[in-house]
This record gives sequence, structure tokens and C-alpha cells, in this order.
Amino acid sequence: MKLKNLIWLLAFLPQAMSAAWSDSEYLQIEQHIRQPQFAEKEFNILDYKANANASAAENQEAINSAIKACSEAGGGKVIVSGGTYHTGAIRLMSHVNLVIEKGATLEFVFDPTLYPIVPTRWEGVDCWNLSPCIYAYQATDVAITGEGIVDGGGSQDTWWKWSGVKRFGWTPGDISQAVGRPKLLSMAEDGVTLSERKFTITDGLRPQLINFNQCDGVLLENITLLRSPFWAVHPLLSKNVTLRGVHINNDAPNGDGCDPESCDGVLIENCYFNTGDDCIAIKGGRNNDGRLWDKPSQNIIVRNCEMQNGHGGVSMGSEISGGCRNIFITDCKMDSPNLKRVMRIKSNTCRGGVIEGINMKNVTVGQCKESVMEIELNYDQNEKCNRGFFPLIHNVTLENVTCEKSEYGLLINALDNAISVYNINIINCRFNNVTKGNSIEGMVEDLRFNGYYVNGLPCFAGESGL
Repeated sequence: MKLKNLIWLLAFLPQAMSAAWSDSEYLQIEQHIRQPQFAEKEFNILDYKANANASAAENQEAINSAIKACSEAGGGKVIVSGGTYHTGAIRLMSHVNLVIEKGATLEFVFDPTLYPIVPTRWEGVDCWNLSPCIYAYQATDVAITGEGIVDGGGSQDTWWKWSGVKRFGWTPGDISQAVGRPKLLSMAEDGVTLSERKFTITDGLRPQLINFNQCDGVLLENITLLRSPFWAVHPLLSKNVTLRGVHINNDAPNGDGCDPESCDGVLIENCYFNTGDDCIAIKGGRNNDGRLWDKPSQNIIVRNCEMQNGHGGVSMGSEISGGCRNIFITDCKMDSPNLKRVMRIKSNTCRGGVIEGINMKNVTVGQCKESVMEIELNYDQNEKCNRGFFPLIHNVTLENVTCEKSEYGLLINALDNAISVYNINIINCRFNNVTKGNSIEGMVEDLRFNGYYVNGLPCFAGESGL
């Protein structure tokens, strides 16, 4: 075990150990996540002149007309029946359940003129940007259900090349986020008002596939999400959010699966993730914007999910300035040589944030590429920002987690000049075929092991080797 500037205050003390998992708190969170309700009225997009042979602009107008009519009539279901419908951005409204039936596909075209500028966040920073493919703003009770497909149309020939990365299709002279991203970050650091942070096509900030902004009562159920331009599902400043039985396959650059950001009450269950970035990334806003809103992501349950490729199975950060707390992850399966970490917590002294009450239990991992648990508090050291905001990570528990192959068990890179990580509990965990053991750097307090085995050997907090 590699030790550098390390503080171990508690060694192997089973009598002091108690599982951080609280069944009562878990059940209370579950019971308080309200499910949206919808009227039985139906509005079929075909009745509003949507057609599989129509242009994207025509279908966009028809689908949005059906949604508006449904909402104004008190709500109900907007039906997308069999066929592939090319379209531009869609705006969900209150009390509308967009039902994409089995055999139906909404395919979003690469025509940026069909994506109006709307208020959202991009990498944790507030702005006006191209509308997400499906977008809801300050809506109550909205859903996307059915067994159909939402296809964002991302590829090396379309949205993905805006990442500015050659392997995703970018060539010199193409539109790139290298224009808009530094401009947006600079505006946030300088305190520029939201009304002045307006970004257009030439700025290259790719839209999310689905974004619920300041909504209450959100449901995504049984749909398949493919080829997002950017993040796939982005609940933002919302509450009572449920993802159930959603299948996400997204190889995009920054291709996160689901990013609850500054949300309260989220249930993600029975979902499948195969992504180009984090499968699930829990966020709380970035730097000044995150601190101004001061809204943590909290009361989140992730259960019975399957994760394959991704940077992290479940991550907290890196846009985490508003913090996160009360996270319960249970009964998930993860397995891929291209899944880098199982649990990942990432921040730095620009972002700060308090991350607390993180619980992972009964998770089975075939293999991951790097580490079962990573805490990285020196993330993105080249970031240009105001520093001095120290992240604080505490009350983190892994219990009954197994992994059959990884480089590291624990990989913790804490701060050297402040105790920023404490009360980390590893309980009844077994990690096999670990090639590099555990690596703990920086100041860590109260790292507790109870029944923690690496390659069949017990680990003890405070020992100098495996």
C-alpha cells in the first residue's frame, strides 16, 4: 500500500465499525419520490401531420403542436406510433407523457437551425445554448415512455466533431467547442449575467439529448436512447425524477448516460448504461455558478442497474460545487475492460463542494480497468479559475462489493495541505486479481476496513503494504 503524507487515525477496529447504510433513510427517500400522473386523453402526432416521409422541420412543428394541444387540454399522452420520424428539437410541456411506441423512433437531425436557444447548463455552467433534442423548462409532470427509440443522430459526421477531437471527426476549420467552452467558463468566473451568456451555432457547444430544467415530476421509462450529441439525460435543478428500465447506448465524447445536477429525489432503477463517459454522474454545478445556486444533488437511489463501458459506473463530480449527499447505490452489476472505475468522486480547489453520505452496497463487478473506488481531489489541475475552495468528502461506505479484476482496489488522491477526506468505510468487500493494490495519497482521516480482502489477503488500515 502506497502511503504519502497520510494520516490514519483508526486502524482495524471492528468494534468501532457500523454500516453507514440506513434502511430507514433509504426507504424514506424512496417513498418521497413522487411519480407523475397523467390524464387518459391521447393525441397522436399523425393527427397533427407528422409523417415518416415528412421533413424534420415539418415533423418538429407537428410534434410540438401535439404536445401544446395536449398540455392546454389538461394533459395526457402524445403518441408516436410505428415508423422513424426525423425531427428537430422538441419542447415538452406540463402534464404531457410523450409515448414512443415499440417500433417507433424519433431521430434528431443534424441541422442546428432547428434547435432554438434556451436556458440550460453546459458542463455545470448556466447559459443559453442550442436546445436539447427533448427539453422541458419549469414543467410539472412530464414523461417519455414506451418501448421506442430516441436517436440523437450523433456521429463523427454530425454533432460529435464539434468536440474538437480528431478521432470524433473534427478537422481544422470545423466548428468546435474550443471556441465556446473557454468563453463560457470565463464569463462564469467574471460574474457575467445569464442574459449575456448566449451561445450560438459557431460556439460549438453540443446540446444534450434530454434536459429537464427546473421541473417537478419527471419519468423516463422503458425507452432506448442512442447517439446523444453530448450528455444523454440531464435532469437539472429538478425534483421527483425517475428513470426506470431505460437503455442508454451512447459512445459520444462527453457521452454521459445520466447526470442529475442539483436535483432532489431521484430514482434510477433497472437501467442499462454503455457510454463514452460516466454512466451516471451526480453533479452540483460548477465553481461560482454552483455556489451561487447552492443546491446539492441529494436523496438519490440507484438500484438494479447494469453498467458496461464508461469512465465511471457511478461518479460524483466533477461539477460538484453545490455538493451532493444521501446517495444510495445497490444491487448493480458492472463488467467491462473499458469501465474505468466503479465508484468515482472527483473535484478540485476550484470546485470545492461537500460530498457526504455516499453508500454503495451489494454491487458485483466482473472487471474494471482502473479502480473499484477512486477519490480524486486534484482533478483538472490546468483549470483556470479562482481557487481556495476546498472539497470535503466524508461518510462514504462500500459494503458487500466484489470485483474480479482491476489495477487498484482503492485509489485515493486527497489534498496534501488539508484533511479533505475522512470517514471512509470498506466493509465485507473482496477484490481479486488486483495488480497494483491500494494507493492512498494526501491527508486522509478515519479510513476504516472491516472484512476488506485484496487478492485473498486481509487489508488493515495503517499497514505499509499488502
